[in-house]
Amino acid sequence: MGSRQVSRTAIVATTPEKIFGLLADPAQHPLIDGSGTVRAPQPGGPDRLTLGAKFGMDMKIGASYKVLNTVVEYEEGRLIAWRHFNGHRWRWRLEPLDGGRTEVTETFDWSTAKFPLAISLSPFPRKNTQGIEKTLARLTELFPG
Repeated sequence: MGSRQVSRTAIVATTPEKIFGLLADPAQHPLIDGSGTVRAPQPGGPDRLTLGAKFGMDMKIGASYKVLNTVVEYEEGRLIAWRHFNGHRWRWRLEPLDGGRTEVTETFDWSTAKFPLAISLSPFPRKNTQGIEKTLARLTELFPG
């Protein structure tokens, strides 16, 4: 990964399609979020994400706030990424493995941000790495095999 991305990978004991089902449903994001910041989808958004879909989420880091996301990468059952207002992306790549398992890679990518240097100098890369690790652990707990 480049210097403006952090990623972690885990093996999950279910198919890419089942994991993608969770990722493509904004109502499920609080269930898997390991950062503790994702609270709930905002009303009026799509029930299922597709390329170009916009969806709002209620968030909390200290104070509550709202964020609007746009799906910018999409391949059914394999890849989904959304960007925030600053342009940074959250990307999920799913690779099928033998035995109905999936290699799941989550990436926080700020190479596409409007102000990538500001993010590089902030604590967000480190904190987001920790959040990704916890998210992947939650995902493996949801599908224990």
